Amino acid sequence: QVQLVESGGGLVQPGGSLRLSCAASRSIFSIYSMGWYRQTPGKQRELVAAIASGDSTNYADSVKGRFTISKDNAKNTVYLVMNSLKPEDTAVYYCNARIVTIGRYDYWGQGTQVTVSS
Repeated sequence: QVQLVESGGGLVQPGGSLRLSCAASRSIFSIYSMGWYRQTPGKQRELVAAIASGDSTNYADSVKGRFTISKDNAKNTVYLVMNSLKPEDTAVYYCNARIVTIGRYDYWGQGTQVTVSS
């Protein structure tokens, strides 16, 4: 198991930047993948970015070139740097840890609100 705590959300103007952090309760070195998802009211949660244990990354088309996911194994923390933010990026952002052993297990943080508005 792993507990995840997100931080860094808030209100930002269009074109601005934010950095989200996700602190894990255990080592993330061997976790299959860590990711950021987002959700708006009435819509399904969607993948924003993910980083695998081997450091390969995957991004939603809508954020490519603007968002960067990274991790610090020594701090058990995953980051999402969001640049050139747009109003459509407004959502609750959730950190995800996917652990694959015999089965696949997903763990979620409590979410952090990001609002992009002038």
